[in-house]
Amino acid sequence: MPIEILMPALSPTMTEGNVTKWLKKEGDEVHSGDVLAEIETDKATMEFEAVDDGRLGRILVPEGAEGIKVNQPIALLLGEGEDPSALDKLAEKPATPVAAASAPEPLQAAEPRPLAQPAPGRRGNGKGRIFASPLARRMAQQAGLDLAAITGSGPQGRIVKADIEAALSVERPTPTPPRPTSQPQPTTLAAPPSLSKERVLALAGNPPHTERPLTAMRRVIARRLTESKQTVPHFYLTVDCETDELLKFRAELNGKSDAYRISVNDFVIRAAALALRQVPAANASWSDEAILLWDTVDIAVAVALDDGLITPIVKNADRKGLATIANETKDLAARARAGKLKLEEFQGGTFSISNLGMFGVRDFAAVINPPHGGILAVGTGEQRAIAKNGALTIATVMSCTLSCDHRAVDGAVGAQFLAAFKKLVEDPLTMLL
Repeated sequence: MPIEILMPALSPTMTEGNVTKWLKKEGDEVHSGDVLAEIETDKATMEFEAVDDGRLGRILVPEGAEGIKVNQPIALLLGEGEDPSALDKLAEKPATPVAAASAPEPLQAAEPRPLAQPAPGRRGNGKGRIFASPLARRMAQQAGLDLAAITGSGPQGRIVKADIEAALSVERPTPTPPRPTSQPQPTTLAAPPSLSKERVLALAGNPPHTERPLTAMRRVIARRLTESKQTVPHFYLTVDCETDELLKFRAELNGKSDAYRISVNDFVIRAAALALRQVPAANASWSDEAILLWDTVDIAVAVALDDGLITPIVKNADRKGLATIANETKDLAARARAGKLKLEEFQGGTFSISNLGMFGVRDFAAVINPPHGGILAVGTGEQRAIAKNGALTIATVMSCTLSCDHRAVDGAVGAQFLAAFKKLVEDPLTMLL
């Protein structure tokens, strides 16, 4: 019987995708690992690999199709020796086979997983097993829902994300144990009011306006930033770094070769990576079981897009020279703006950097990108009057603010990191050691 190829979840936040290009045509042989198509997610355009062998029998969703829901069939795969007439018989069968192409489970952001992975199984096998997608299982666990009480709407009754959301939309009374009348009742914070368009217009006094529709990326950014500020205890530390020596050193390096063009931000990435290596307690993330101290230093660098931002990752940044970092960040930023990054190139990282200096911003505090333990906000370098040896002088100064997750990174650790970072920036030759 033909196997349905379903629209995969190729990123942690993907709920629908666009088929930009089919790389196999009907009748082509397909082997596990072959790239079937290019799928556009909310973050990038990514390759979609097969996990089964066979022959591409029918393409259900043409190139250029948009808004295809995750787990919706997009093609049919014929097994070895299977007659094409089985394609027509499939429509008469109520059962839906397991997907033949990779569908990595949606994960919490910044949790890396392989790109190609078999799709989840179906619901029910006659032995009491409950079949649900990994995302649905995680959502149910976090919400305290019993999967056995939920009816799945996916293939063969598999429980999917929409089923969990539907269950959560039903108000469930939470019983509370009786308390003595003399004991004061705890204060419960009310849920924030809905920010429907009608409510916002009413609160603003209904002024004239235009609307910019929400994209998938903007919705994800809004949700992630809200979760971060509500659940991560931020605190902030700022240092001023003199950059005159760095600027002079940069000009000398750029004058030696046309093979690279090193920016101030490349120095910042290198200095932050070396500082994390010197202060490993700052290269950490919080979990409910333990603080995780990362063995690698992978720097996620914020890149502005037309409708949001993305954070491509310079992996093992502490082991790379300035020229390598410069070329890599230039390539990552270009492909990020073109939507051509691979999942592993923007998914993960251990620390973040956000630089608004090129816009003339003097200083700011960035929102932490969980599960990172910190993010460094970099302002513009500007000439300021400073005191040196009892006298006023002019120096180029760059303000940098570290946002820390206080659960994983204490104040003293954050201060040690900034001290190491400042020393490297102000003595750039040490970055070459």
